[in-house]
Amino acid sequence: MTTAQMPLEQQVLDALRTVFDPEIGINIVDLGLVYGVEQPREHAIKIEFTLTTPACPVGPMIMAQIEQAASTVEGVDEVETDIVFSPPWDPREMASDEAKFELGIF
Repeated sequence: MTTAQMPLEQQVLDALRTVFDPEIGINIVDLGLVYGVEQPREHAIKIEFTLTTPACPVGPMIMAQIEQAASTVEGVDEVETDIVFSPPWDPREMASDEAKFELGIF
């Protein structure tokens, strides 16, 4: 399947894999920080995400990187981000197997 044939939400998730948590060094998708990607209307995307902690000092930087990465996807003209803290991020439940391995969670 070519990129153009993938659903827009999947293309956005792939783009978000270029956004890394600078303190952990793993992308936010594999960390499980992206809770949802939806297309509320044509050419618009809404991304619901969380941070490793509510007081994460790089939150504004990560949000800006999310918006920038998502806007590179063809067909996306508007990006809305929503930081949520419920449920709280738990890498044991939310991270990919690769991220768990890198974090030492088995």
